[in-house]
Amino acid sequence: MSIHQRPRTDEPAEAECLFCSVLELRNRRFLAQNDSFVAMEDQFPVNPGHTLLIPKRHVSKFTDLQDNELLDFGRILRETQKLIASQSLVDGFNIGVNEGIAAGQTIEHLHIHLIPRFTGDVENPRGGVRNLKTALVEY
Repeated sequence: MSIHQRPRTDEPAEAECLFCSVLELRNRRFLAQNDSFVAMEDQFPVNPGHTLLIPKRHVSKFTDLQDNELLDFGRILRETQKLIASQSLVDGFNIGVNEGIAAGQTIEHLHIHLIPRFTGDVENPRGGVRNLKTALVEY
């Protein structure tokens, strides 16, 4: 086995997945949802309104989404952006995915970060996510 391969287990990934548990137990408030996705606040926000868009089906990569899920992603993204913008004076958004451990993914269930941005929240926002800002809550 190469260093880039993970050992396989008999347990399905969903068995220990935090997001699958949240979806099953519904123990977090959803800001929006549709057939394929839910939107909920990030517990470790970078900015006020930082939201996660999470597919209801357990997948780990964006490319694993089916066509109908991609359409639902677009719909929930648009709906959630409008909701956040209606509640505060948002000047922009970062939309991002950490896919894989090497990219910083800590939960192997796809989740897309929707981060409201505000003029002045970093000294120079040029480069977007290349200029990471300090989180509001320590991770």
